[in-house]
Amino acid sequence: MKHYKHIIIAVFTFSILGTPWLINTFPKSIYYIDNVFSYANNLGAVFLREAVTIIGLKDKYNKVDATQVKIRVLIVPGHEPDFGGTEFGDLKEREMTVEISKYLEGFLRDNSHYEVFVSRDSEAWNASIKSYFDNNWELIKSFVKDSKSEMLRLVNNGSVTKVTEGVIHNNAPTNVALRLYGINKWANENKIDMIVHLHFNDYPRQNLSIAGRYSGFSIYVPEKQYSNSTTAKAIADSIFKRLSKYNAVSDLPVEDSGVVEEQELIAIGSYNTLDAPSVLIEYGYIYEAQFVDKYVRSTNLKDLAFQTYLGIQDFFGAGNDVSLAYDTLMLPYEWKDNMTKDSKDKDAVLALQTALLLEHVYPPENKTRNECPRSGRFGPCTSTALAEFQRKNGIKNESEKVGEETKKILNGKYSVQIR
Repeated sequence: MKHYKHIIIAVFTFSILGTPWLINTFPKSIYYIDNVFSYANNLGAVFLREAVTIIGLKDKYNKVDATQVKIRVLIVPGHEPDFGGTEFGDLKEREMTVEISKYLEGFLRDNSHYEVFVSRDSEAWNASIKSYFDNNWELIKSFVKDSKSEMLRLVNNGSVTKVTEGVIHNNAPTNVALRLYGINKWANENKIDMIVHLHFNDYPRQNLSIAGRYSGFSIYVPEKQYSNSTTAKAIADSIFKRLSKYNAVSDLPVEDSGVVEEQELIAIGSYNTLDAPSVLIEYGYIYEAQFVDKYVRSTNLKDLAFQTYLGIQDFFGAGNDVSLAYDTLMLPYEWKDNMTKDSKDKDAVLALQTALLLEHVYPPENKTRNECPRSGRFGPCTSTALAEFQRKNGIKNESEKVGEETKKILNGKYSVQIR
């Protein structure tokens, strides 16, 4: 018993006298003792930053009604207001990202738990961020320099492993890169809780006037050694689950994992420059059928934004609180007219494709969602899936069309509010 008494006294003495020594002695890559519990769900990271943790973020969400301190979300439409991003025909990624950001902003603003910031629109930067660039340019340069130096130090002493394998990304011009780092610094100083970058993909090819070989969405998150990695991955997993229900996952190697860890992307905190969790969503390849048609594109972008919002809600455990009939904006829908492969009603076709997807016949057997997106086109994918739906429901004499019997069953299931 006397031995235990001595041990207890020794531990107590060390906790009083030894903690300052530990704090001043160990490198920054080791967590300080008084931060152990707040970092409990970011143990994979090796950098010391005031990272936003899963527990802390969820706790803040649950206290919003009582404290009125909201979850601060920054939406970053990819690229600059007037240049940058991929293009296909008359499509410009930088314009598409603004459109989807408006939809996502609307869904978040309608929820009293969120305070929403958007980095830019189609014409200019957010006034606060633009002012920050103008007044802090040299500080931003120093911030980048210091962050890179710290990363190099940690790599050289073996605390951090440099990851070089993965998807190859284009290098941003110097000023563009500095603005992205500036957004990170602004987000840190303005206590942003969550950042969502919106992008569309492309793939190098000889003839840029034709579609490329890859398709589907992916979500990039900070590599697991970064301070904001664990929380970002949890948010990304929730968004991925929602998006993958109705949309194809990228079939590009590495991206085909759906959620991709990345060490070099500035947007998600390259060189550990972000406190808040940040995810970068590539919603698909710009040349995909569901984006080429302007009308179908807008409908799909709004639904992609809705799925993203539901994924964020799922992270907070509130996904089922959304009071809509379906977890997609394509439904409910009432089919009034008969439809064939020549039908021009794109809403009706989108709703049909969505209903057939929920019936587990779309895409048809031996086809993938990459080959058969919700495109608004009544093509071979839709015809084959419709035939299987009709076979399962005993519908005859309505081959390659939505006739009276097919409409009756579809409307009975998908034209009414089910909640």
